[in-house]
Amino acid sequence: MGSFACRGLKLVLCAAWVVSLGGCAAGPQNQPSRSQAAGASGAQPQPAPATAASTPALSKSKTRELAISIVEQASKSADPQVRANAVEASGYSATRLRDIVAIGLTDPSPAVRSVAAMTVARAGLNDLADSVYPLLGDAEPHVRASAILALVRTGRDVDRSPLAPMLLEDSSPWVRRHAAWVLGEIRDNSALPLLRSAAVDPLPSATRAQAKLFQLHVAEAMAKLGDAKARQSLRGALYPSQPEELEAVAVAVGMIAQFKDRESYEQVAPLAKYKDRDGNPYPAEIRLAVAAALAGLGDPSLARLADPFAASTVAAQRAQAAFVYADAGDAESASRLAGLLQDSEEAVRVAAAGAVLRAGGRH
Repeated sequence: MGSFACRGLKLVLCAAWVVSLGGCAAGPQNQPSRSQAAGASGAQPQPAPATAASTPALSKSKTRELAISIVEQASKSADPQVRANAVEASGYSATRLRDIVAIGLTDPSPAVRSVAAMTVARAGLNDLADSVYPLLGDAEPHVRASAILALVRTGRDVDRSPLAPMLLEDSSPWVRRHAAWVLGEIRDNSALPLLRSAAVDPLPSATRAQAKLFQLHVAEAMAKLGDAKARQSLRGALYPSQPEELEAVAVAVGMIAQFKDRESYEQVAPLAKYKDRDGNPYPAEIRLAVAAALAGLGDPSLARLADPFAASTVAAQRAQAAFVYADAGDAESASRLAGLLQDSEEAVRVAAAGAVLRAGGRH
């Protein structure tokens, strides 16, 4: 491989919180959750004014209550990205925060509506299914796709056929990726022929990087539906030949990690120590993605890779570190995660709050 210092790299980590949801819920200008957290510069972290380790320790119950309070406040934010993060986080404490998801279904931002529908699907909020039906007529195709998933997951009758033109014909590569992810999440292997057709679609209007991401999302969906060969395509993305392929590395890491098996660990683990021929490690976003993946695959010691980024001056890196700590589940990570709840940036606080609730399970 060549030299990939690549400062200023922007990533779109569609792995939801995305290892949990797997799909980008917002449009290109409004990436929520881990997508937002990962979209930072590749610059080396430097000490931030307040670090995760510099705050007083809180009890587990107080940490959770603080997280819930932050999510409640964030759900009223003027920033649609923050509201989307708050809606997604609410699904991890659905008994307490169900109303935030319900309100999100009618939010003026399509990003928030899409996240709300996906949260209904993930959290199994069957009582909100009737409120999802109007989104089948939403002006935004990614919202309609998320609504279809929510209704399938809540056991309602819904026409899935609109997903086919979204996957094969939509002018937006991003909408096509989201349609592929939804088909994978529905877990109906009758969609495999459709996905195989998409896999050979050249996407004439897309850049090379966009086409690569689309192919990865199609492969991920096929792997979820039992196509063993599709996982080889995901693995191949871990070895880029050009700098513009680095975004696909971070995406592939999250996709591979969700399978949670020994093979996944062995594929991702070497990336933690990788350096190019000039001695440069991968950019921050990839190292954070690797740390989260390995922590989630049962190696919490890898969460320490995130420690420098929890003190970064780049807010998005601090937010991504929160997700690493949630996946690790060890005491030191829990303490650092609690510290991020008091970050100076609203986006970091809500990311940390969601990570706390995700780590603690849904109550």
